Amino acid sequence: MEKEPVIARRDLIKVSATLAAVVPAVAATSALAQQSQQGQQPASEAAQPTTLAEVSLGPNTRLTIERRGQVALFGLNRPQVQNRVDPETFRALAKALYDYDHDPSLRAAILFGHGDCFSRGIDVEGYRAVANSGGPLAGLTQIVNPLNYGAQRTKPLIAAVHGDTWNMAHELFLTADIRVAAANTNFGQDENSHGRFPGGGSTVRFVREAGWGNAMRYMLTGDHWSAADAQRMGVLQEIAETPQATLDLAVAIANRVAACAPLGIQTTLASAHLAIDAGEGQAFSKLGAQYSALYRTKDFLEGVAAQAEGRTPVFHGN
Repeated sequence: MEKEPVIARRDLIKVSATLAAVVPAVAATSALAQQSQQGQQPASEAAQPTTLAEVSLGPNTRLTIERRGQVALFGLNRPQVQNRVDPETFRALAKALYDYDHDPSLRAAILFGHGDCFSRGIDVEGYRAVANSGGPLAGLTQIVNPLNYGAQRTKPLIAAVHGDTWNMAHELFLTADIRVAAANTNFGQDENSHGRFPGGGSTVRFVREAGWGNAMRYMLTGDHWSAADAQRMGVLQEIAETPQATLDLAVAIANRVAACAPLGIQTTLASAHLAIDAGEGQAFSKLGAQYSALYRTKDFLEGVAAQAEGRTPVFHGN
């Protein structure tokens, strides 16, 4: 019989240090799946208009906000950590999306990333502080969950990505209504190769958008894929040569959307969501429990140990 691998005591020290960061982050991230209704105002209050405030690019700015006429641009700005999304960035984006959705002067929005890549996903260390408090959006009002669970945006969002676009970043990309990417984009949804699973919506949206076989081809192997692959699968609408050309293309598309009748645009989105959302609610609602069960397994510990030791994990299915 095959014996389970034994982790040396010196390696356990490294593993426990990594677990101290990973496990709380997992708990905080799984809570996102149960926050679909949190932070939403009663209907009478949610209808009140807002004004989206601009936030300039600066060394301490996690999310830039720019207004260009009827278009809003949201830029992830943590290039020193590959734009990994920490709780503060997630909250800032949630507030910005709410203000955009309720600002009557805005008709389209764009999400992009400053620096060399769009984002490598969640900032594990950053989520430790909110692990035991219900997640980054707990207790907040007048927000829209950036992962677009539950009560959703009523206005369109365009994603403009480039470079590494991994895991939660890919799931943010999938929430967009229109998606463009630079030719150098490297997509990834590789949680299964680390003993985890894609729990921010890809098991629902990636399958829906790309088709079962295409989505499973990448989620079940952990392999990454290119912009050309994404376009072939129908997940990506346009490819531009450079990151700047990608953002310029997104702005051009956003302006075309903004020139259309806003009530017609919102009704189009609402009607389309009616066609698909009813069958997805149950899947989204179970993500939290699925997270909880998976991260108590030995395979999860093995995935963390392998990352800490810089080796290939050996999984046993328990």
